[in-house]
Amino acid sequence: MESTSDADYVLLIAASDPNAWSLAVALVVGFLLGVVLLKALSKRHRKQLGEQAEQAVVVAKREAAVAAQEHRQQVDKELAAREAEFAREKDRHQIETDVQLREIRAHEESLGALDFELQQKRERLNRENDAIKQAREALREKSRNLRKKLEKLAGMDAEEIASALREEVQIDCQDELRAMRRQLVERSEQDVQNEARRMLVAAMQRLSSRPNNDLTATIVQLPTEEMKGRIIGREGRNIKSFEASTGVTLLIDESPQMVLISSFDPVRREVARVALEGLIQDGRIHPANIEEFVQTAQEEIELKVEQAGEEAVAQLSINGLHPEVIKLLGRMKYRFSYTQNALDHSIEVGFLCSMLASELGLDPAIAKRAGLLHDIGKAIESDYEGSHAAMGADFIKRHGETPTVVNAVAAHHEEVPPESVYAGLVILADTVSAVRPGARAESMSSYIQRLDRLEGLAKSIDGVRQAYAIQAGREVRVVVNPNVVSDDRASEIAKELRQRVEAELQYPSTIRITVIRENRYTETAT
Repeated sequence: MESTSDADYVLLIAASDPNAWSLAVALVVGFLLGVVLLKALSKRHRKQLGEQAEQAVVVAKREAAVAAQEHRQQVDKELAAREAEFAREKDRHQIETDVQLREIRAHEESLGALDFELQQKRERLNRENDAIKQAREALREKSRNLRKKLEKLAGMDAEEIASALREEVQIDCQDELRAMRRQLVERSEQDVQNEARRMLVAAMQRLSSRPNNDLTATIVQLPTEEMKGRIIGREGRNIKSFEASTGVTLLIDESPQMVLISSFDPVRREVARVALEGLIQDGRIHPANIEEFVQTAQEEIELKVEQAGEEAVAQLSINGLHPEVIKLLGRMKYRFSYTQNALDHSIEVGFLCSMLASELGLDPAIAKRAGLLHDIGKAIESDYEGSHAAMGADFIKRHGETPTVVNAVAAHHEEVPPESVYAGLVILADTVSAVRPGARAESMSSYIQRLDRLEGLAKSIDGVRQAYAIQAGREVRVVVNPNVVSDDRASEIAKELRQRVEAELQYPSTIRITVIRENRYTETAT
């Protein structure tokens, strides 16, 4: 359609312009030749494209065949590897199975051998058992025959012979058994003493105590002798008023420039001392002023008493004490026993009880509480009756203390049986605090009397030749007559003397008793 229109377009141009006819013919001819040539080229191009497509198909087929061949080879290799691995696993399992089968066969064989061996041993034991039975029967028969022969020879039956043999064996073994028993007793006592000594030393090494001071001063120094007259006053009214207000007795004429205050109550003595020193310093001594100074001194001492009790409780870190108990503790500051301050002694006993309880695995708080309160009965007024241990126990019981602490206070002088280990700790700590060097002073006469009584108790026992009290009365050595007293009797004398000392003597700490029995043989060569 396009070519036809183009030809018509050329003819129209030629009709309109005669000169252009040749040009139009040429254009038509050229156009036709171009069409023919274009068709030929397109046909050739299509042929080439077909050939290229066929070649591409052939190449693609070849590549696909090569790829398929390579894939097949790879798959064959993997299959071969898996088959080889499977074969190896199969061989390994087969080997393991064979090994297990061999082990099972070996175990079966060993079990069979053991069974056979056990069977042989059983048979051998049965034979040996039969032989033993036969030998036992033979021995019994020989024993019966021998017994009959012995009975004929001795003229006694079997029971009499056995009784005689038992008596002979007992006599032979009696000394050995006695020596063995003595060794066991001494060893056990030594072990107990060593352990107790270790605990005491450990507790005492941890305790640092100060030396005790002298008794509270009951002597008031006067600036001049003229002050004595002012204290006495006109017709003795000043001294009477002072003694009535304080409850003490003033001894003025005993020595120059001093006044001695006498009273059984140390707190009253301290009140009188403070009031008298204040009056002497003030210089105005008359009944009204005396009452004022005595009242001031009483308030001061009461404050000191409360402070002393609080300080003692704080020093030991004790909680929950009743205020009346604390106040009574403070009054112990002015009480002494053989120059040992009662409050300092109670604090020291509290510390010792706490340390000993810690060594024994007990509650140190309970032990400390019982140790502090053990002598509180010494501060109670004389309105009560009984020992200070019983009065102190009753007092703290009424103020809410536990039965363990109450029993420890009541039993610290062994007036009542101890009901707990804490009571024993208080007894021990009280003794240690009382007998340590410098703790208490004892008069020479009572000391000598105690040693004489200790030696007298030892000499009163039959068989004792001499007795010596040594180590300040903490050990007594008894020499017995070896011709009268045996070794066993010497041990009994030691125990008897210990019991008599515990029952009849009052002594601090412990007393070691040593009984000596020896024989001496002397020859003189000339």
